[in-house]
Amino acid sequence: MKIIPKTRFKKDIQIYNKKLMHRGYCNVYNYELKQYLFNNTWSSTFSRELIIKSNAIGALLYDPTLDKVILIEQLRVPILENNFSPWLVEIVAGNINTNESAEIALVREIKEETNLQILTCIPIIEYFPSPGYSNEKIKLFCARVNATNVSSFSGLINEYEDIKIHVISTADSFTAIDNGEINNAAAIISLQWLKLNLTKIKHMWI
Repeated sequence: MKIIPKTRFKKDIQIYNKKLMHRGYCNVYNYELKQYLFNNTWSSTFSRELIIKSNAIGALLYDPTLDKVILIEQLRVPILENNFSPWLVEIVAGNINTNESAEIALVREIKEETNLQILTCIPIIEYFPSPGYSNEKIKLFCARVNATNVSSFSGLINEYEDIKIHVISTADSFTAIDNGEINNAAAIISLQWLKLNLTKIKHMWI
């Protein structure tokens, strides 16, 4: 049984026009639509721009033997619009290609961004990171790795990736959330999940 039963679904939307505004790294569309309101009447027609993207995966890499997590630091151009360094400390993440499962994308992205191999993994959660303007859904995992000989730098040159790899204790990673050093949703969600489940994960993986 649903905890929060929903009363509105796709049938409660009337789309009058869908226009491609931009095709590029992301595809941007303009929708003209009406919605069936909670007061049981139809709204007037309104428009919204939205970004159509493939779904994505994110992976918190954890070495239970060393009790350390592997995080990456890379440039995020949109953050140039904010008064903050555009180099963010994140978990491994990337798009799921067409005809590719989340699990295959997980292995590929971890290899590309850290050159590490997964020993095993646990799904954490799926969620919409920016539902106000994008359809993208991200699936998060916690992946067990051996961080003993991890490289300091990685990334695909042809995708303009320049990645610095950080290997830090789990305790320090939790502190980095508290002091604002880690300030993006996927990393915060994953590390908070690890904090809640750390004893169980160590019992399973050691």
